[in-house]
Amino acid sequence: MIAVEGLRKSIRNGARTVDILKGIDFTVPAGQFVAIMGSSGSGKSTLLGLLAGLDTPSAGDVRLNGTAISYLPEDKLARVRGRTVGFVFQSYQLVPTLTALENVLLPYELNVEGSERDGEQRARELLESVGLSGRLDHYPVQLSGGEQQRVALARAFILRPPIVLADEPTGNLDSANGSHVLELLLRLNRVEGTTLVLVTHDPVLAGYADRRIVLRDGIVIADELQQPAELAVR
Repeated sequence: MIAVEGLRKSIRNGARTVDILKGIDFTVPAGQFVAIMGSSGSGKSTLLGLLAGLDTPSAGDVRLNGTAISYLPEDKLARVRGRTVGFVFQSYQLVPTLTALENVLLPYELNVEGSERDGEQRARELLESVGLSGRLDHYPVQLSGGEQQRVALARAFILRPPIVLADEPTGNLDSANGSHVLELLLRLNRVEGTTLVLVTHDPVLAGYADRRIVLRDGIVIADELQQPAELAVR
């Protein structure tokens, strides 16, 4: 489902070049849950952005479901990204002038030529599944951090993407809300059958993954399958 080949990312910092990723190679089969770990500055968030097509590598390529995305024109990239990837940001990235329901519907309206009624029904079902059926008409400012992240989860799954990418999805939440959001994310992922790649610095959260990839200074220092911890996911 995901193939990364010789991926490098460098940026200019004044007169010098800073190498963030120094040649990354791995593949992810359909349905696998991968946790990408590493300390601050290891390159894990840069890697996730490249997987999502939000940035362009300095060298190498990313393939999503067989499509090479790294050097596509923006219009084609947007179409592939819109139909292939759901993204969960640490900072939620909800549109402040849209209600919870409208935020979840946004990817559908941008990417699908279909019935508005079908999209709204799907959005309502997802919001109900994350416990927000009574908050559909609330704006982000009226929602707690945990509720905003639950809206973001529903939005990520609205188009039934084959791949979901999550960047520290519990990083801005307290432990109780973080555990609840993680449970919802894993339950949605199981129900929808997606491939999940999650960036985290939390070894407890990473313990629920099928596989752990660890970065240090822009290279992979560990890539191993593991027996995921059990979580009460219905």
